[in-house]
This record gives sequence, structure tokens and C-alpha cells, in this order.
Amino acid sequence: MKKLFAEFFGTFWLVFGGCGSAVFAAGYPDLGIGFVGVSLAFGLTVLTMAYAVGHISGGHFNPAVSFGLWAGGKFEAKDLVGYIIAQLIGAVAAAGALYLILTNKSDFVTIGGFAANGYGDLSPDGYSMTAALIAEFLLTMFFLLIILGSTNSRAPKGFAPIAIGLGLTLIHLISIPITNTSVNPARSTSQALFAGGEFTAQLWLFWVAPIAGAIVAGFIHKALFDKE
Repeated sequence: MKKLFAEFFGTFWLVFGGCGSAVFAAGYPDLGIGFVGVSLAFGLTVLTMAYAVGHISGGHFNPAVSFGLWAGGKFEAKDLVGYIIAQLIGAVAAAGALYLILTNKSDFVTIGGFAANGYGDLSPDGYSMTAALIAEFLLTMFFLLIILGSTNSRAPKGFAPIAIGLGLTLIHLISIPITNTSVNPARSTSQALFAGGEFTAQLWLFWVAPIAGAIVAGFIHKALFDKE
């Protein structure tokens, strides 16, 4: 249960901090943090929670990461369902908190895109479904390679959260204009549930592409890099 609570709180913080920065601060008049600030916010959420609770649960905070670690031989299949449920509950709870804050603003009209992920007309810069699939697959694959490599027993000790957090920052710097950056099915699900409409219809891609990329990375690491 401690592991599941750690995954809940870690995923909550990722969505609340990362998506919250996009919803509240990215375009704030004159002082908005923009894409760079949102990218950094996502990286910082993972970095801080990896240090805070990573030693308890492994610090997945993402169903794709759990699948990737399983494929890499670092996580047991029997624990996948529990972790993913905890991650989804944490993500949805965070999105609910963001919704309550946003809808209690004095001049509130609509939640808009609510930092949800999308392609085609819902892509921030009009990228197609094919572009979104390629981007989400490749970015999640490299994210898992960073995670698996930096947490390997031969890697320098104590620095993995920094590499992982900076890796997620870089991923967002690349792909916010493409899909608003997912690489995390729980994060995508939580925002789509509140944004609704076509965001929900497109949610399948943000499960399939990240999980596929993560599993491929796990197999690559296991076959090529996880050798003494």
C-alpha cells in the first residue's frame, strides 16, 4: 500500500504541477512562463517526487513507465494493475483540483483545452495523427532509455532523478507544439476527462503510442545495455 500511495501522490504532483503551470501560468499576461516554463515545471515535478517517494515505489508516476520497466525486467507484471490504478486516481484527483481552482476564478467562462493532449485540429500547431504517433512513440522510448540507464546499477548513484527530470523537460520542449506532450497515459486521461469532446475521442493515441514506445525501450535496454 505504501508503494501505491507513493504512486498516487507522485502522479498527483506531476499533473497538478505540470498541467497546472500550463493552465494557470503559461499565458498569464506579461509574466507568462510560456512553453519553456511549462516544460521545466513538468521536469521539476518528476525530479522532486523521484527524490521524495522514488525510494518507496520506484517513482513511476506514469503507466508507460511501469510497462517499460516491466519490459526491461525491472518490474513485476503482477504489480502493473495496482500501479496503473494508483497513477490514474492520482492524475484524475489532480485534474479535479485544477478544475475547482479554475472554475472559481471571478471571470471564469470555460476551461478550454485544459492542457489536454490532441492531434489534428486539437494539436497546438496542427500536427496530424501520424505526426503525433511518431512523436509520442519516440519521445517515450527515449524517456524510458533515460530512466533505465540512469537507474542502472552501474550508473552514478543519486543522480537519476536529475537526469529523468531534465529528460522530461527536454521532451516537453520538443513536443508541446505537436501534441501538448503526453508520454504519460495517466496525465492524458485526467485532462481529457475534464476537457471532454474530441479530446476524449483522441485519448487512445496517448495510451497506445507511449506504452508501445516504453515497451520497445525496455526490450532495447534489456538486450543491449543491461549487461555486466
